[in-house]
Amino acid sequence: MENKMGGTTKSPRYEQGMATRRKVLGNAWVDAAEAKKTAFDEPFQELITEAAWGHVWSRDTWTRRERSMVTLALLAGLGHYEEFKLHLRATANTGATPDDIREVLLHVAIYAGVPAANHAIKIAKEVLAEMEKEESA
Repeated sequence: MENKMGGTTKSPRYEQGMATRRKVLGNAWVDAAEAKKTAFDEPFQELITEAAWGHVWSRDTWTRRERSMVTLALLAGLGHYEEFKLHLRATANTGATPDDIREVLLHVAIYAGVPAANHAIKIAKEVLAEMEKEESA
């Protein structure tokens, strides 16, 4: 939508999505992602902010912890390990615990395959250790 000043106005769903995205991923991560945005990927960024964060993550039928665990399972099961790392770090904001993550990855092993779970466990151990180190610093 174009506003009277010639700029664009974002939809209420986009604004809701951006607020949720910031709560889950943290302001620093979102600010860095926004700074890297170009004209090429701006439509994609708007799509995921509105659809994933505004339509799905902003629903009140599941807690952020529950959504986080389902997201981790899907990302690990599908082998999307960069996104898996991102959402592992987001557990600091969603309330999913290391115990939750372990249970998620046991499910991944059974329902999506041992190789996917094995690699995700390796990543989870590294990321959780980094997060623990950062927290104690």
